[in-house]
Amino acid sequence: MLNHSFGFYGIALFGIILGRYFLVAGGLYLCFYSPFRQALSGENSPQVPSWDSIQRDIRLSITSAAVFAIASALIISAYSHNLTCIYSNPQDYGLWYLGVSYLLVLILQDAYFYFTHRLFHHPSVFLWLHQGHHRSRYPTPWTSFAFDPLEAIVSSLFLVVIVYIIPLHFITLIAILVTMTIWAVLNHLGLDRLPLTFPHHWFGKWFIGPAHHSIHHLKYTFHYGLYFTFWDKLFHTQDANYEKGFGERLMK
Repeated sequence: MLNHSFGFYGIALFGIILGRYFLVAGGLYLCFYSPFRQALSGENSPQVPSWDSIQRDIRLSITSAAVFAIASALIISAYSHNLTCIYSNPQDYGLWYLGVSYLLVLILQDAYFYFTHRLFHHPSVFLWLHQGHHRSRYPTPWTSFAFDPLEAIVSSLFLVVIVYIIPLHFITLIAILVTMTIWAVLNHLGLDRLPLTFPHHWFGKWFIGPAHHSIHHLKYTFHYGLYFTFWDKLFHTQDANYEKGFGERLMK
């Protein structure tokens, strides 16, 4: 049984979350924004972000890490008092449930992200909730967790609430967090950092990648999803040019 204080969890988790951010975002930045990037992407003269933009993203991400650490500390503290649906014995629900619950939470999180993300873009709240993230018109891995404080709070509420509703094993919860981190960083690689062929085959069309999300940073009124393109297709918020090909017309 976990029996540390809320403050201990908060400080420890802040260090873990911040370290994870610098490790994953920094590692991918070095890989894709280095001289070797052209060999990987096959693109010439990519858009290069300014150092001021990167510093701004890092400052916002540090604030977001503090918010996510508090949310995570709340979850662990609640678990230590047997208040959540988190469980530790994988046999309680069967091994098959580990995969089912993982997919279920990703689908629910994607829906939550889509609708809150669209809300963030409403003119009445955009300046307060989402402007900081969109200061990076050409995102980099450093942009992946560059949220305004209120946006970070709204985003963190999903997992804080879901652990009271759906039974989740610790392994499943960790897998969700890892997926969320890696996916967010990959989605902010930029339009010109990976080959543009992935979204065009039958399977890839249903998943959001760096090209899909880069269009959102360029054309604020398209592409609000997190993992899947389903909601964008259903509510007609997917750019009509997305599956027809890429190029300079997407930058207009």
